[in-house]
Amino acid sequence: MITKLAGFGSTHRGKAIIQRKRSTRVTSALVGASIMALGGGIAGAPALAAAPDPMVNAAPSKHTRKQLYKALDKYLEALNEGDYERVKWADRVRNTENNVALEVGDGLWGTVNGLGDYRLQFADERTGQVGFFGTVKEALEESAFALRLKVEPNGAVSEVETIVVRQIDSGIKFVNQKFEDKPPLLEQVAPESRSPRERLISIADGYFDTLQLNDGALFTKFHPDCARVENGVQTTNNEEFSNIVPVAAMGCEDQMKMGNYRYDDRLRARRFPLVDEERGLVLAMAFIDHSGQLEEYELTNGETVMSPLRRPHSFYLFELFKIEEGMIRQIEANFITVPYNMPSPWDKWD
Repeated sequence: MITKLAGFGSTHRGKAIIQRKRSTRVTSALVGASIMALGGGIAGAPALAAAPDPMVNAAPSKHTRKQLYKALDKYLEALNEGDYERVKWADRVRNTENNVALEVGDGLWGTVNGLGDYRLQFADERTGQVGFFGTVKEALEESAFALRLKVEPNGAVSEVETIVVRQIDSGIKFVNQKFEDKPPLLEQVAPESRSPRERLISIADGYFDTLQLNDGALFTKFHPDCARVENGVQTTNNEEFSNIVPVAAMGCEDQMKMGNYRYDDRLRARRFPLVDEERGLVLAMAFIDHSGQLEEYELTNGETVMSPLRRPHSFYLFELFKIEEGMIRQIEANFITVPYNMPSPWDKWD
């Protein structure tokens, strides 16, 4: 038996959002008002990606890349059709969209008209996580879209973390977006050249340390050919985008050495849930807090500039790092603006 959710109208292709009876309903853990009252703040040390705990279960991992990609494919096929019931759900599901806990079937499931052609996927066999960057089509626009799933050994999805960057809602407009393959993100790393996952995480975390209160000091290493794409636009070595962000014409390392991002007050609630060791990829989630109090500041070249961010707000982000020979080679990021110091449901759950 199925019933309509109270307060909701029709969904994708005229279907109503539905829920099963309590005995068979798949639910996601919801975050109440008490979580919204929690303050942010940088933890004493960023948590590493969750790993198997021999105190709980010392059995070897039962995930394979093939199985994780299969679960992702099934999820994306269901999302493309706007039919969440086609997904194999675990008995307990944690689900967020744009940093808000939602019932499975709500949000994007009710507005999606299809997925775009861009497809970047990666997996962490050790923790049973699989990630995806692409685009999603809704009534008014096609938007950058990223996804993380946690898959149980039986193939059931137990965690979903989604970000949709809708330009119509964005404070910063990213013009001339290009959603295309970046070869470094697709290449495997030779086994003898692979870094341990803990080192990969520390290099990615060093990027956040460099960005926080950016004053020209480097806490990570950049590859000479490092490039960064944010919300579908290359924001390094891009003369065109420098009309919006002047340092966009510079490379990754030179931007940081310039101390341009001084207005990034905090890189908070950092998480590194997925590490693809074969490809040298680290998927991170975090918030960048902007207090808006900084008016002007001096770059390392002696130039005085005005801060472009003069109001309290935060960015919630998915950031994927390709690390090659101990250096950041490529970055792909999707981020949205959220209320200042907004907490994360995942901090509560973790």
